Amino acid sequence: MSEEQTPETAPEATPATPAAADVPPDHLAIDPRSPHFDGDKLQRGVGIRFKGRERRDIEEYCISEGWVRVQAGKAMDRKGRPLTIKLKGEVEAWYEDLGEDAPLAKA
Repeated sequence: MSEEQTPETAPEATPATPAAADVPPDHLAIDPRSPHFDGDKLQRGVGIRFKGRERRDIEEYCISEGWVRVQAGKAMDRKGRPLTIKLKGEVEAWYEDLGEDAPLAKA
């Protein structure tokens, strides 16, 4: 009977997998040197809403910890990379290629 139960449980587990794939990761960065960089996910287009306002200037975010990193004006560090500041608040993320009804990733 275990062989009969395995095919029945497999279809129930597969619908959950695509839904989870349609939600952006908890932590993502646009800097290729970061361990949280993922070019494939960034190419899909990730929309970010921070404190209820949609933002396009996010360098890095973490949904579970509730913060984003943004550039601090035009200031650069000594290696020529932009300085960033960490802002704390409610973060929501979604894939823009899924349209207006895209599932949100939020804490």
